[in-house]
Amino acid sequence: MPTKVINSSGKKKTAIARATVRKGKGRTRINKKPVEIYDPEFAKLKILEPLMLAGDVVSGLDIDVNVRGGGIVGQANAIRTAIARGLVEWTNDTELRDTLMAYDRSLLVNDSRQKESKKFGGPGARARYQKSYR
Repeated sequence: MPTKVINSSGKKKTAIARATVRKGKGRTRINKKPVEIYDPEFAKLKILEPLMLAGDVVSGLDIDVNVRGGGIVGQANAIRTAIARGLVEWTNDTELRDTLMAYDRSLLVNDSRQKESKKFGGPGARARYQKSYR
């Protein structure tokens, strides 16, 4: 019988994370690096949230995450969404799903907000260059 493998993804701004969940020894890797040595610290804590909420379910699972695009916080949010979705799909547990949803909705639902594009006549999306007549 082939081994069970779950693929899930998460997005935030321009960061895209793809997670693979399979049976294993309880390792979590981000871009082939163990999550324990992931820097910066606040991003690591954000990534560990779905693992903490899932509890002992994670101990028998290997989670490999590939993430690209975006910045540190965007990547961290994309990773946690991908991990949470993978865990929910692996367990098929509505109780876990409800727990994650109650804790933070963005764990299971992508945040679709994007940066507004810059327009001509100003330095940013909405700001305009100042003008002086006298």
